[in-house]
Amino acid sequence: MVRKELVLRLNDRDYKNWLKAGRCLLILKEGLHPFINQQMKAFHRDLLNQNDLLRKPCHTSSCKPSGNKLSSTCRLCTEWQKVILRHHRQPDATVNWDNCSPPSWRTDHWELAKVIRYRNELMHSCEMRVKDEWMRHYQTTLKKFVRQFSHIPQMATAGQQIDEMLRADFSIWVSGVDQMDSVDLKGLESDSVRTGMSSAELISQWEAELLQERLQELLHDDDYDAKTQHPEQLTSLGVFLQANRDLSVKFSAELQAINALETKD
Repeated sequence: MVRKELVLRLNDRDYKNWLKAGRCLLILKEGLHPFINQQMKAFHRDLLNQNDLLRKPCHTSSCKPSGNKLSSTCRLCTEWQKVILRHHRQPDATVNWDNCSPPSWRTDHWELAKVIRYRNELMHSCEMRVKDEWMRHYQTTLKKFVRQFSHIPQMATAGQQIDEMLRADFSIWVSGVDQMDSVDLKGLESDSVRTGMSSAELISQWEAELLQERLQELLHDDDYDAKTQHPEQLTSLGVFLQANRDLSVKFSAELQAINALETKD
């Protein structure tokens, strides 16, 4: 039987939006990863071959963004920044510099691709809730993006899964304490059959994967100092986990880590 805490979370429309949008990002990542990894490696290699300056390491190894701006970077990281902007398809658009580590540009091809607006807005949401208007813009952008990669076989499957996810209704109704729960997940029944899990268990797993990714970024990413840059996100996530008994049990070790960081003040 599904825990009451999960029932309440999934009957919150804004939280469902956050969960569905996050799941779509993971589907997109799985579909794109092989192709993008190959392309980014080739792109990174070409940049290094074309500019000898880019082959040299960061002068200080401490160049990092301040908020969403890069300031006081060394000469080499400044050169990388110019090259990235020169290849940006929308030079007037906002570039999320706060999602990258300049000293890693020379060695990590993935660092060149970390300027994604919707991913940041979604995963950095303190409340883990997004409104319908945001979802409408997100859905339009996501579908346009998928169409651009329609020539990739994995993306055809990913596009179908994303459409099904966006149409799905994650609401759970409990008619009695000991009665069966029901979930309206039209189009996703095949996932449940394949994994041998109930639909509600599958949603719970997806939720855990998203929360785990966020916790990983906040607590274990060496390039991301959550306590000093975004302390409100760490605090809000801890409060959210503590308020939901099933999640506080599942992420007890992470909760202890959050509490330990907060007691250091």
